[in-house]
This record gives sequence, structure tokens and C-alpha cells, in this order.
Amino acid sequence: MKIVLVSRIDDAEALRYTASLVRELEGLGHDVALEEGTARHLGEEGISFEEIGGDLVVVVGGDGSVLLTVHQMKKQIPVLGINWGEVGFLADLEPDEARAFFAAHTDGFRVEHRMRVSLSVNGKPLGDALNEGLVVTDRPAKMLRFGVYVDGTPAERFRADGLLISTPTGSTAYAMSAGGPIVDPQIEGFLLVPLAPYMLSSRPHLISTRRNLEITLETEKPAHLVIDGQSSFELEKEATLTVKESDQPALFVHSGKPFFEKVNRKLRNL
Repeated sequence: MKIVLVSRIDDAEALRYTASLVRELEGLGHDVALEEGTARHLGEEGISFEEIGGDLVVVVGGDGSVLLTVHQMKKQIPVLGINWGEVGFLADLEPDEARAFFAAHTDGFRVEHRMRVSLSVNGKPLGDALNEGLVVTDRPAKMLRFGVYVDGTPAERFRADGLLISTPTGSTAYAMSAGGPIVDPQIEGFLLVPLAPYMLSSRPHLISTRRNLEITLETEKPAHLVIDGQSSFELEKEATLTVKESDQPALFVHSGKPFFEKVNRKLRNL
């Protein structure tokens, strides 16, 4: 297999581990390359995120490193995360489990599709999110007014500090901290979670991807859309945000660990 390794570069131990993993994978007969940022810190030649291809990308880092990798790949290929962070919901393997996993899967692996949301504002595409799109004001202590339209029908109007437009995968991220439910990642739906809503009746909504979903900013306060914590866009006053299922889902290697077992284990360690 052709494998590309990506490491967080702010941790010397993670980089040393990545260098040792290169040797392990080459010893198993794999063709191994390094992402250019990782390679530069290891004194090697590498390839850019945009040029990443092959059979597998292995990310040594936390959820932020996995999100960055998925966000910057032009074409989605299977990702396997090795947890070098605090929680690592997107990283299935711990560092001491990786070598045994690769030794047992020399001929291939099972791949899961994780839906992403495609976000556009006033008809202009802005990007795809694996975890969430976050709409917030750029003025602290100021609230925004939102309108939610499902299949053209007004479904909700509320005031809040912000709004999370999350995927089921992102339900264990910011959305969970904001009071949203944990959603099975095999479900395809848009999870809307208001941030500190003014009315207690404003609750999270899980909306099928088969429906047409639009969100309007019904305020003149300046706001921003942040996609997976990786890119930020200024929203015009009274902007209309269109939410669709991306035609490029993220691809994750299934490590054999059931989702809800992983959630239970990781939440107990928070």
C-alpha cells in the first residue's frame, strides 16, 4: 500500500514516533511518504496536503490534526488517526496499538464513510465541514437572530450567541459541549445546536439530509462562519446560509472498535 504520514509538529515525541512508524511500515513492505510539514521537521522531503494520494493517510495527532488533514485534502482518501491528543474522538488507535494493527492488516482494511456538510452563503460555496460550521458574532456579549427554514417552511426563529451546524461525527465535539445529543455517525442528518439561546424552548434539531435546509441571519450585527476551526468567513448582514450534504464524505479506517464503546471509554476520561 501507498501510505502518507502526517504528524502534529508541535510535539517532539509525536515526531519521533512518526519517524519510527515510517521504518515499521516500510519493513512491512509499504510505500511510505511524509506530508511536507512533517517531513520538514524530520529533515526529509515531503508532499503537500493538496498532492496527497494513495491508499491511506495516517495522522499522528489529536482531532485538530485529523480535521486539518481532511479539510485540506483535495480528494478524500481513507484516514487512520493515532491519538496524540487529549481525547481523540477521530483517532481510533492509541500509539501502542498501531504496530499490531498494521501487522494484522497488510492486505487492506474496512473503510467507513462519514458525511460532511457543504456550506454556502447567498449561493457562494464556502467549504465542507466534517465536524461543524459555527456561526458567531464577532462582538462579544451580542446575540444573533436566526431563522431556520426546512423545505421552504419556517421551522424555528430564535436569538442566541451563535449556532452550530454539526454532522453526526461532530456531535461528540463542540455540539456535545453545547448540550447537543450524541448521534450515531451512521445517521445522515444535520444537527442544529443553538449556543446559549435566549429562550429555553430553543432546542437542538436533527434534520434529515433529504430535506432542503436554509438558515437566515435576521440581524444587522456582524457575524462569522467558522468551518471545523480551520477557516473563517465574514457573513454579510441578513445572509442566507444553505446547508447540504457534501458529495465528498470523509473516509475513515475502521479499527474494529465499536463507536459507542469508544464514546463511553473516552467520555469517562474527560
